[in-house]
Amino acid sequence: MKIGFIGVGKMASAIITGLKKTDFELIISDSSLKAGQDKAEALGVSVAQSHQDLVDEVDLLVLGVKPQVLASVLNPLILTKPILSMAAGISLEYLDKLSQTDLPIIRIMPNLNAKILQSSTAICRNDKVSDQLFEIAKQITDSFGTTFEIAEKDFDTFTALAGSSPAYIALFIEALSKSGLKHGFPKDLAFKIVSQTVLATTSNLIQGQDKPNDLIDKVSSPGGTTIAGLLDLEKTGFTASTISAIDATIDKSKNM
Repeated sequence: MKIGFIGVGKMASAIITGLKKTDFELIISDSSLKAGQDKAEALGVSVAQSHQDLVDEVDLLVLGVKPQVLASVLNPLILTKPILSMAAGISLEYLDKLSQTDLPIIRIMPNLNAKILQSSTAICRNDKVSDQLFEIAKQITDSFGTTFEIAEKDFDTFTALAGSSPAYIALFIEALSKSGLKHGFPKDLAFKIVSQTVLATTSNLIQGQDKPNDLIDKVSSPGGTTIAGLLDLEKTGFTASTISAIDATIDKSKNM
């Protein structure tokens, strides 16, 4: 199968890097032929002379352009191939109207971790997408991380839990690192300790049988240091603040 990318920003480049491990044939087009040629050379893929040439040549069209320019990019094109879109906030219904045809359309929502091939990616489809095509789409998203089939109505929640949360997790790591700095550790050392601990704890939860509360109970000794810290976190509203932040993220996403 030949997969074509219109628009090759950071996310599309990360996806292409993952796909190069597969047997898919990859071709790109960008805002100009020169830009496309430069990116194709850097990524080790082919380049089309124009967006329309790419559409005519491929079996599946991946849209990697920004949401605000999507309509201006697609309107001049005669679209005849199934579409996979990663444009944030652009619904299947809107894509169907833009395409002006009755095409199979798949929507995905990758996150920042695609750049290290560990994205958490949501995927959904319209009713024109066959099971076979949908499986191919999931092969694509699995090539740069883990795929979650999510109803489109829940994409805003997914955006909060997977798209925005890397920033919240990074903020937590930064706060823990500053705590180490406050108590005499060099900042770089504190960051490495905290980051490794967060990574290992996540792996422990994913690979083991424990749920988060189970792990909390195992770390917390009666009258010990951990429970003192946990109670202080709750006293200052840690859980409520986290949920409130997710609520705010979802509300903003719904009203973009």
